[in-house]
Amino acid sequence: MKSLMMAVGIIVLVIGVLSFFVPVPRYHHEGVRVGDTHIGITTEHHEQLPVAAGVVMVVVGAGLIIAGRSS
Repeated sequence: MKSLMMAVGIIVLVIGVLSFFVPVPRYHHEGVRVGDTHIGITTEHHEQLPVAAGVVMVVVGAGLIIAGRSS
């Protein structure tokens, strides 16, 4: 169980650190459908996760690593 907590903690910690640097792509599609024909456009936006979400993931990841070591 300790190794599972540490592994999950490391994964959450790495994702938390990456969330500060790597933007997350978001796609938005608008279009119109006429019969069997579909005409539309897809736009792509790159957005950072909120800083608070990254901080929470780093803290939770570190907490899981510490809890996995001490149990």
